[in-house]
Amino acid sequence: MPHIPMDSSDSGRSLPGRRSVLGALAATAAAPALLGLSSPAAAAPAEQSQALPGGGDLGPNVIVFGPSTSGIQAKLDEVFRQQESAQFGTGRYALLFKPGTYNRLNAQLGFYTSIASLGLSPDDTTINGDVTVDAGWFNGNATQNFWRSAENLALTPVSGTNRWAVAQAAPFRRMHVKGGLNLAPTGYGWASGGYIADSRIDGSVGPYSQQQWYTRDSSVGGWGNAVWNMVFSGVQGAPAQSFPNPPYTTLDTTPVSREKPFLYLNGSEYRVFLPEQRTNARGTTWGNGTPRGTSLPLTQFYVAKPGVTAATLNAALTQGLHLLLTPGIYHLDQPIQVNRAGTVVLGLGYATLIPDNGVTALRTADVDGVRLAGFLIDAGPVNSATLLEVGPTGASANHSANPTTVQDVFVRIGGAGAGKATTSMVINSRNTIIDHTWIWRADHGTGVGWETNRADYGIRVNGDDVLATGLFVEHFNKYDVQWYGQRGRTIFFQNEKAYDAPNQAAIQNGGVKGYAAYKVADSVTTHEGWGLGSYCYYIVDPTIVQHNGFAAPNTPGVKFHDLLVVSLGGQGQYEHVVNETGAPTSGTSTVPSTVVSYP
Repeated sequence: MPHIPMDSSDSGRSLPGRRSVLGALAATAAAPALLGLSSPAAAAPAEQSQALPGGGDLGPNVIVFGPSTSGIQAKLDEVFRQQESAQFGTGRYALLFKPGTYNRLNAQLGFYTSIASLGLSPDDTTINGDVTVDAGWFNGNATQNFWRSAENLALTPVSGTNRWAVAQAAPFRRMHVKGGLNLAPTGYGWASGGYIADSRIDGSVGPYSQQQWYTRDSSVGGWGNAVWNMVFSGVQGAPAQSFPNPPYTTLDTTPVSREKPFLYLNGSEYRVFLPEQRTNARGTTWGNGTPRGTSLPLTQFYVAKPGVTAATLNAALTQGLHLLLTPGIYHLDQPIQVNRAGTVVLGLGYATLIPDNGVTALRTADVDGVRLAGFLIDAGPVNSATLLEVGPTGASANHSANPTTVQDVFVRIGGAGAGKATTSMVINSRNTIIDHTWIWRADHGTGVGWETNRADYGIRVNGDDVLATGLFVEHFNKYDVQWYGQRGRTIFFQNEKAYDAPNQAAIQNGGVKGYAAYKVADSVTTHEGWGLGSYCYYIVDPTIVQHNGFAAPNTPGVKFHDLLVVSLGGQGQYEHVVNETGAPTSGTSTVPSTVVSYP
């Protein structure tokens, strides 16, 4: 995580510093109250090859509140106390609010906690209070406030401004803040995020110490400042393009977008809403009445709970069911295989998939309209060649009318224990939309070391016409991003190179010093990126030199806009920004070296 603080004067000036690097199923489709339900046992072996029922209750860690529910604040506080500092713990929670009004609440969110409403529009559910993320557990440092989310709620903050001081993997989606939004911790300590989509903030957004941020298809009443890399696409009220001073990258629209699926109530029936695709999108999907899209009843989903086998999940998919992964940890001895067009795999409360024996956690066929959303893949102790594959090798079908979307799907190698993967995510299907991911080789926690959590490559894009909106990839032993497909596009990229490279020789790439964070293959003739940043923090050997952050063929069809590289506190240096272009970083000043346009 980047970790250099920003001056609380809101001036955009960085200050030196460093962050510690330690660091069985009911047939009913809807349960009216889901508090304290017991978890079912793992599926019996005889069930694995049989047809499976759809629907089912949502399990003990989906907590549903209604406006007349008593003790809401006490329950929120109880979950927060458990999850506040449980960065690599096993608890997983989804806090769901039925439509209505809730007064005097402060929902503080810790790790692996998601809060959302069960309305079709954010304005169906109003909390007169706050949904708060702060950093008291970490001495005011928000750079490790990962794995939590807020979705589909309207907030009227008590003070007029809601605090959402998060780092990576902490999406703020379909939210209506009837006031301002503060993205920094109390005291404006270190902060490194973040992502907003399909949201309306009536007041101003104050990022303060946030080093980088991406906002998509939203509306803001103003934006307060920028540190290194603030990117906007399709945002009403966004600041004008001005990179690098201040470092705003602003696109009037998002070329293609389709919002994340979400659970909602239609009367007493649970359904999953599937927003429709938009082209040249701008502003929210929900501001002018009912959002456009389709929905599926919960009876068309296999509602999975921890302990279920991968064979049972695959039997459900073969039957034609979708998957709803309730909060918890799922161990897999074979890949989840998605073969049917239009299949939805939706996680709640950071449901986590762990491949135990070196398999790939999830694969899709080369079909239209798969939606993968809202879960975490945690590498297992046996090396996996890949962790997520969208489409098989050689996939070539055109999916432009109905692409696969990968949204709030996060990948972790190490941290919660030793894990290994050669390439974390592989995108083979054309037209895939990767909308907010954090692919992270851990730099702290347990099971961390140059070879202990070995992971050479973060994401490899082989498919043509792939779009990434909000791409966070960090700390891989070699390339963080490799792009082989034609006509790829990335809007916002955040990266740090591996902290723990032992020496220059360990990252030597033939005759090149280090592996670029973002590598476009020499065979690519058309590619474009906007607002891309790479940072180095070589703490084991601060003398390491990284030749560049970005490497690409020097051809007119490969274009970059608003690039930056940063040496964090002088721990390693870059010689160039992209290819041989851009000034070197130097000293300990932590001042970005930038390139506005390439070539």
